[in-house]
Amino acid sequence: QVQLVEAGGGSVQTGGSLRLSCAASISESRFKYDAWCMAWFRQLPGKEREGVAASNSGGRSIVYVDSVKGRFTISRDNAQKMLYLEMTNLEPEDTAMYYCAARRAGICTRNDILYDHWGQGTQVTVSS
Repeated sequence: QVQLVEAGGGSVQTGGSLRLSCAASISESRFKYDAWCMAWFRQLPGKEREGVAASNSGGRSIVYVDSVKGRFTISRDNAQKMLYLEMTNLEPEDTAMYYCAARRAGICTRNDILYDHWGQGTQVTVSS
């Protein structure tokens, strides 16, 4: 059993910052968090889910969607089973529900169909 719980969403004005977090709870010992690819996705109602950022365990393989490069930073604390997304210089276009996702095997990509576990999401709203 794997549970992902996001936190840190909220409402900010353009140019503001937020830090999202994702706590993983794993009840099966065969699942090793530090071997997983972890990622952040976002979605607006009626629109396709978009991969924002993904990171392998050691942080040597990190990918971002072009629209957030230089503004968002993904990081993880494997010992605490935590994933973070530091978001700065936020824009109204960043408004969405943000989801944490885990992929137990394979390379880190922003393709949502490859991910095995999902959180419930945390809402980010950026006003102009």
